[in-house]
Amino acid sequence: MLPEIGGAGQRRLLSARVAVVGAGGLGAGLLPYLAAAGVGRIRLIDDDVVSLSNLQRQTLYLTADVGRLKVEAAAERLHALNPDVCIEPVAVRVTAGNAAALIAGCEVVADGSDNFACRLAVADAALAAHVSLVSAALGPFDGQLGIFRGWEADKPCYRCLVGADPAAAARSCADAGVIGALAGLMGAAQALEVIRALVPFGGDPAGQLLLWDALGSRSRVVRLRKDPGCCGCGGGQS
Repeated sequence: MLPEIGGAGQRRLLSARVAVVGAGGLGAGLLPYLAAAGVGRIRLIDDDVVSLSNLQRQTLYLTADVGRLKVEAAAERLHALNPDVCIEPVAVRVTAGNAAALIAGCEVVADGSDNFACRLAVADAALAAHVSLVSAALGPFDGQLGIFRGWEADKPCYRCLVGADPAAAARSCADAGVIGALAGLMGAAQALEVIRALVPFGGDPAGQLLLWDALGSRSRVVRLRKDPGCCGCGGGQS
């Protein structure tokens, strides 16, 4: 019904292949909207199992799922929501050594992992493959969302934002805590940007960072600049 997308856009979504890294709080908010939108193939990558403490923010799962692989439980729920969508569960931990193979053939990568080394590996693989990266992250009461296409001369890559030091990582949601509804909010926003990357509509948010402050109930957008000394995109020289 939306003229900005239309029937051609819906067919485009059905033919798309998206990689989702992380089936936790962000993934639980992101995945149902991708499946409901009719994204044809979703490769879901996560090696974790459901624990009871996950359930306050990972609403894709049930109490009965505790102990199950997240990718298997998620695939079951998403297939029930839309049986026309192919969910490919991949129960492995992403590393610098396997990231490129894990996202191979995908047109967009949505990263919602909670470990900095994994984020860097995914970002580097997406940059090398010229695949749009939609990256979201959570703090206890704050969230951020960015779209990265660092191979383009005027767009930053993920390393332009965060640098290269894994020690700079914040604590995971399990360690620091997070208010559950924020995960859903940021996951849904991430889904919107994955859909936009596949079927462009409105403006192009690549190179911008959305920051959400739940304590103050406010958001702001900051523009990111390409780092001329970036070890990832080399300021456009890679």
